[in-house]
Amino acid sequence: MTEDLLEQIQRKDAAAFTHGGKFHADDVFSAALLLYLNPEIVIARGNRVPEDFDGIVFDIGRGRYDHHQKDSRVRENGVPYAAFGLLWEELGEAILGEELAAEFDEAFVQPLDNNDNTGEKNELATLIGNFNPAWDAQGGSDAAFFQAVSVAGMILENKFERYRGNERADRQIEEVLAAHERAVTSGETAERDAAILILPYFIPCQKRLSETGIAFVIFPSNRGGYCIQPQKREYSLHYKCSFPECWLGLEKEELAEASGLESAVFCHKGGFLMTVGELSDAVEACRISLDSFKEEKALVNVGGGETADELLRELPGMAEAQIYHMPLPELPELEQDGSYGEVAMEKADWKLRNKDYVKQILQCRPEAVYVEGDVFAAYPVVHLLRKKHVPVLAMAERGGERILVRIPSGS
Repeated sequence: MTEDLLEQIQRKDAAAFTHGGKFHADDVFSAALLLYLNPEIVIARGNRVPEDFDGIVFDIGRGRYDHHQKDSRVRENGVPYAAFGLLWEELGEAILGEELAAEFDEAFVQPLDNNDNTGEKNELATLIGNFNPAWDAQGGSDAAFFQAVSVAGMILENKFERYRGNERADRQIEEVLAAHERAVTSGETAERDAAILILPYFIPCQKRLSETGIAFVIFPSNRGGYCIQPQKREYSLHYKCSFPECWLGLEKEELAEASGLESAVFCHKGGFLMTVGELSDAVEACRISLDSFKEEKALVNVGGGETADELLRELPGMAEAQIYHMPLPELPELEQDGSYGEVAMEKADWKLRNKDYVKQILQCRPEAVYVEGDVFAAYPVVHLLRKKHVPVLAMAERGGERILVRIPSGS
């Protein structure tokens, strides 16, 4: 079926039809996808599919690429298909290959499909929807539709190239890692430098390296010299090893004096980048950092007691972690009518109150935050922590045993 659809799209006289009027990310990205595969395809819009239409019909007509009927398809994970997803299902593999097409569907297509079917908020869908003319604008919406399609097309092209680039990076970093491991095993690279990986050039690899023992990456800078980047621990916001505190925010002569490295250029105040002129100094900067680093892991227990503490210490690598306790935010002033109440403070004050509370949590630099308590007090805390990608744990019970469960991303 895919080959038939591709052949239909890539015909010289290829045509497609979708609904007119107000448009959404679903039909816009569907059109952009068709134009990606054939920039010459003619896409028409209207309220009814012409009876003699010979082409691809999507998001209208109750056909294969429409999703408005009662028996429209739903993915195994519960996310309903929209037109974009139905087209991607057949065309994605030809564009990105089977594995990447599945990843792209989960990360990019499904959120747009879900937005179209359920109205769940999606920033990209909102951006595309904003191309619709104002409610009282004169004339049709076709020009605005194709303007939105043009933007969606650029997004798709960039996304596809990013996915292909990441795949190339994954292959290359595996080769570099294998060569590094061989060098350490053979003695060509000193054992003390096993946590230092030297790249021939910059390769996106942070996620992969979080799973390894590599603590620092060195690669040539496009400004000359070398960049050094510390690597984060897996599922953590924190580095496996950090530059010495006294280096942070310094540059040139001040940094050279503080570090003892003659070619030192710059160390970011946030500690995520250092630059030096010579490779030998880059390696030495990593060695100094590894030798002086003292690992201090922290967890925050919000609203929980000793039972939660015991479970937190059973987490991998957390037996010696410092556990900080914080009570849940107190109930604010309410405007109450019998058994019903609403927060009395203004929305801006409410948001600021919750942000200040979460800021106190983050000052502890936690590996994860455990949250326990009533939903009203806990939800704003969990919501803000998840937006900042801080791992959030909650207690659950399975088979009569209490366990800690990490709240998944997007929850």
